[in-house]
Amino acid sequence: MKKNNKLQMYFLKHLGQKKKNHPTKRVSLLKYWTTRYLVTLFIGLIVIGFLTGIIIRQSTLNKNLDINKYLAEEVAARILDQMVGTDIQTEQNPEVFANRKKLLEVSGNPSIYVVDVNGKIVIENRSSNHLNVSSFSTALLNSKDEVKQLNNIGGRDYYLVKRPMIVNDTVISWIVVMQSEDELTAVDQEYKLLLIMILSLALLGWVAIYFLSKRLVKPIENVAEAAKQVQKGNYTIELIEEVNEQEVYDLVHSFKEMAIKLEQLEAMRAELLAGVTHELKTPVTSISGLLQAVNDGVVTGEEAKEFLAISLQETTRMQKMVGDLLEFNSFTANAIPVNRESVKIGEVINEMIYQWDIVQDDQLVKVTVQQPKEDMVVSADPLRLQQIMINLLNNSKHAIQGEGTIEVRIYKYDEDHVAIDVQDSGSGIPLAEQDLIFERFYRGEDKKYKIRGLGLGLPFSRMLANAMDGDLVLTNSSEEGTTFTIVLKSLILRNED
Repeated sequence: MKKNNKLQMYFLKHLGQKKKNHPTKRVSLLKYWTTRYLVTLFIGLIVIGFLTGIIIRQSTLNKNLDINKYLAEEVAARILDQMVGTDIQTEQNPEVFANRKKLLEVSGNPSIYVVDVNGKIVIENRSSNHLNVSSFSTALLNSKDEVKQLNNIGGRDYYLVKRPMIVNDTVISWIVVMQSEDELTAVDQEYKLLLIMILSLALLGWVAIYFLSKRLVKPIENVAEAAKQVQKGNYTIELIEEVNEQEVYDLVHSFKEMAIKLEQLEAMRAELLAGVTHELKTPVTSISGLLQAVNDGVVTGEEAKEFLAISLQETTRMQKMVGDLLEFNSFTANAIPVNRESVKIGEVINEMIYQWDIVQDDQLVKVTVQQPKEDMVVSADPLRLQQIMINLLNNSKHAIQGEGTIEVRIYKYDEDHVAIDVQDSGSGIPLAEQDLIFERFYRGEDKKYKIRGLGLGLPFSRMLANAMDGDLVLTNSSEEGTTFTIVLKSLILRNED
């Protein structure tokens, strides 16, 4: 028993090693499709050719049997015309058979017999390769079948066609035409034409599928090569998008867009790493220098307290940046709860603006609010809504960079939603950057060198709005200012009085 188990384990191990050493062999798409199409085409054409050959053979057989019927009828009519009385003369001219054959263009060389009512052969024109028949049975002659198949007569199959010779409503004799099945179904020429046609169709089909597949494979090969370049970190790829096939165009176009997106994300990642390093390094260096000065006694008294206060501010800012990162990552993992409730949007927005305004170091930016007389109620989380509003107000102030205005408008967006516009009088967002402002860690060219941050404010705000079944969008932006719109789900509409 142990020996069998060891033997089994050996074979399993050996087979496993063979599978590892011989991975699946892959073939090119062009070879895969052309070979399989050619095999399928050949099988289909062979089946079609076989069925067509059967149809041709049967049609040829039926046609030649009809000709033999006409031959029997012609011979019977010719003999009746030459007869004297009702007796069949054995010395009748045998050329009547040959003339009838030539006239009807009979296939092969059928045997023709004139048989009396007792089945005895009176006159015959028998082919040399046919059986030497001395008589026919009266049962065969008197049967109702005009055509009779005789199987395995001398090793061959024959078809017999009979036609009565009638004088004064009396059958005086029979004309019997007998021919082998091989001669009746001889269609060598037709088979050759069929074979040529099948081979031509197979060749034409293979050539067509080869060039069509080659045309289809070329852009796929280009995409595969581009994928290898992207894998190596080269995102600058060239792909020809001028293809007629919609699916291939979608593939090429989508891959090209993906490569551009990856290049942007890679640039953003590098920029983020540099930005985070810079943003964290600056306060750390500042804190280290300030604390070192206090520790070494370089500053004392009130100046030392001021240095410590500055260090605490830098620590707070560093904590905020790290907190933004942690909060954003937690929210993307659906870990931050959103507690929605009925909120009077006018009251809440005014309170948020008041709280934001009193903590500003300067009063250069003036904030105004426009709202309808009817205080609208929305479904939202006040804390999350405040985070969105504070972020938009901060962004607007940074965009103004001095004196300016921020206008907040509250209005009915549609039957089910309320909108809040936050419009500033800043310099606006460049057109090339407007599609990227909601990307994680993205910061504009002008902003990233003047304002510290991680580029998470707008993406985080949009995610908060989406979590409340709402949205945050960039409505418009120009040199005259920028407008962001918060859309929230409306619950009811009530009058303040």
